[in-house]
Amino acid sequence: MAATIITPEDLQAFKQELLEDLRKLISERNTRPAQQWYKSHEIRKLLGISQGTLQHLRSSGTLPFTKIGGVILYDYHDIQKMIQDHKRTRDFVFENPKSL
Repeated sequence: MAATIITPEDLQAFKQELLEDLRKLISERNTRPAQQWYKSHEIRKLLGISQGTLQHLRSSGTLPFTKIGGVILYDYHDIQKMIQDHKRTRDFVFENPKSL
């Protein structure tokens, strides 16, 4: 079997490939939710809303849900979509707090 000589340039190329692969893995991990489905109490805590507000979001159709047995589940992507759909794009003018 023939010996393979590894040059410093080979090591540098390997290092760059390895770093790029690690960056991709970290980026994917940061953009994916920790879990796909959330229970009501988790959603209330995540969004900082009351049980009544969550009920209103469900009954108005603003936030889709799935009910299995007695457990109501919410898809992470539906939550993100709801937030994006209700994102305000209007420019607000804030007055100088000293003048208030």
